[in-house]
Amino acid sequence: MNLDLRHLRVVCAIAETGSVTKAAAALGLAQPALTAQLQRIERTLGGPLFERDRRGSRPTALGELVLARARVLLPAMRGLQDEAARLAGGAPARHRIGAVNGPILGGLVHRLASADPDTQVTTYASWSADELAELVLAGRLDYALVGRCGDAAPPPGLAWRVVAVDAVFVLFPDRHPLARRALESSRRRATPRVDTATPSEVDLAELAEAQWAVTPGDGCFADCFAAACARAGFTPRTMYETDVGGCVDLVLAGDAIALCQGTFRRMPGLVAVPLAGAPLRWRHLLGWHPDSTAAALAETVCGYATAAYRDAVQRSADYPQWLEEHPRFGVAHLV
Repeated sequence: MNLDLRHLRVVCAIAETGSVTKAAAALGLAQPALTAQLQRIERTLGGPLFERDRRGSRPTALGELVLARARVLLPAMRGLQDEAARLAGGAPARHRIGAVNGPILGGLVHRLASADPDTQVTTYASWSADELAELVLAGRLDYALVGRCGDAAPPPGLAWRVVAVDAVFVLFPDRHPLARRALESSRRRATPRVDTATPSEVDLAELAEAQWAVTPGDGCFADCFAAACARAGFTPRTMYETDVGGCVDLVLAGDAIALCQGTFRRMPGLVAVPLAGAPLRWRHLLGWHPDSTAAALAETVCGYATAAYRDAVQRSADYPQWLEEHPRFGVAHLV
């Protein structure tokens, strides 16, 4: 028997559902028929693909090898079919974008959809840049919008472009003494040309006793932050880990402060204050598979992402001025 794509779909279905019975239901097949098909596949490949017991089906080493190949081949074949249909005029273009929390996704989606109303744009959210990169490598996403601190390398295997570099600010409730001090100082620095100045800087050492709220995610940002605190002479206290909304709520309640990107959209009751010396920075990156059909449009998508970032900057009353004063941030130094 020669293997074909439907056999690979069977193997993937069993792995994803965890049992032959559930896979049969998902595929619309009778369980005995699917079992017989799996046995033929295993005979062709020379060994069992799953260990089966009362707890379900788990891939063997051979099964993991087959799954790894199938998870590349199946999306690639779907992509080929979609692209062929589009070029033949039978289907609209498609952009599948995965993103970690950041200021770019909304503007990017808007530009892609506006450029071609027939384009299908779908999004996928994750806290993990590694997960998004794996989905792009597997052909299940076209692009990944992720962040990396400092000069940390993005996940391997993709082509990456730095869209912009954000400064990392500290988010305070507006009644916090350091926030009031920063706002008062910014009022004194305001000029006739610019009626609002970025709140004055706060030294990281002043935050040694602060309680922090953070969002989850992979990468080395926690290590970079801990290293910056160590250079400032302290170890940060235990942190509350929650989503963006939870962090905002904790800050508004006065129970914590948080780190935020300079493009963080300003909200009543909150003040984003720069850190003295800008010890932390956050790079926004766009990634794609270099051998995928998405690579042909990567330059255009990068341009849209850059424009979306500039829009996010302009939504802030004070961040544009801060970027003018710190040219190693933003997009200017990337041009």
